[in-house]
Amino acid sequence: MTQTISINDSGRLQLTPLEIPSRLLLGPGPSNAHPTVLQAMNTSPVGHLDPAFLALMDEIQSLLRYVWQTENPLTIAVSGTGTAAMEATIANAVEPGDVVLIGVAGYFGNRLVDMAGRYGADVRTITKPWGQVFNLDELQTALKTHRPAILALVHAETSTGARQPLEGVADLCREFGTLLLVDTVTSLGGVPLFLDAWGVDLAYSCSQKGLGCPPGASPFTMSARAVEKLQHRQTKVANWYLDMLLLGKYWGAERTYHHTAPINLYYALREALRLLAEEGLANSWQRHQKNVEYLWEGLENLGLSMHVEQEYRLPTLTTVRIPAGVDGKAIARQLLNEYNIEIGGGLGELAGKVWRVGLMGFNSRKESVDQLLAALRQVLPK
Repeated sequence: MTQTISINDSGRLQLTPLEIPSRLLLGPGPSNAHPTVLQAMNTSPVGHLDPAFLALMDEIQSLLRYVWQTENPLTIAVSGTGTAAMEATIANAVEPGDVVLIGVAGYFGNRLVDMAGRYGADVRTITKPWGQVFNLDELQTALKTHRPAILALVHAETSTGARQPLEGVADLCREFGTLLLVDTVTSLGGVPLFLDAWGVDLAYSCSQKGLGCPPGASPFTMSARAVEKLQHRQTKVANWYLDMLLLGKYWGAERTYHHTAPINLYYALREALRLLAEEGLANSWQRHQKNVEYLWEGLENLGLSMHVEQEYRLPTLTTVRIPAGVDGKAIARQLLNEYNIEIGGGLGELAGKVWRVGLMGFNSRKESVDQLLAALRQVLPK
């Protein structure tokens, strides 16, 4: 006899069609996507092994090599947000017992420490105050001391707005047989990057910042040296979903089924990369720098100061010191509720001390800066 079970309707909401407020996203991410990118997302999906989709995957790979300035064959988009690409890098590069040296000068350096430890690394760290960067002498001393299999640095620290110089770092790494791993989440598309020229072995990023695309399809790349380490692992990659030995067969010549890709997000990423290629990397970098300098000048005219020394400031994200006696959260909340502008607050050591203002991708425009400055004039205490 079949048992009759009554349906629990407690979660059955009666909703109107979706309505979301239109915001100007000037926080640490996501940024607003280009209208062309959003339009591409509305294209009907095809199968994840459809020849048309496989051709699109090839286009994404080629365009990612362009924006990263690399010839790495294993350059793909991970089906997940930037954190998934971050974990993919650690999961594939780290074997239990590997000494991994991580430069920590912000929140995302600490996240690398946590991830590497979970994959069995012998984690060592070098640290700087949040907002500062490492120089070559400091890195050389640390490499000599720890002789790591991997050195991990955050090129664009999203929590501080600081840009870590990478020129010359790989030369130091080669002395010790060390792979160089770099977080480019807040730099790709908006900050000069030359992975091959700078000798970077592993890098990851996201889609929702400098690329001006919704989150969910995240760039990942490995050099030949990194792939060789992967191929000679003594243990399987501990994360099946992010195993590049498997994913490489989906993105490579075999086209072996691995997972159902987020089809429409890849449509969006392809269009975002196409627009960036159409603009040209040098022009995009120049646009981001020009607009952020306009922002800095406007903020200083309002009596505000920046947290990071100008030489090392990111053109994509600026940390602005909250004036004494000002409730930073209240100001951010007022900007959101009354002006539909989102800015971010500080993380970790900078919590309550700074606002984080992003000018990334499509949002890196003079109009965005003018809109924010006009709102700040209204909400900041006179």
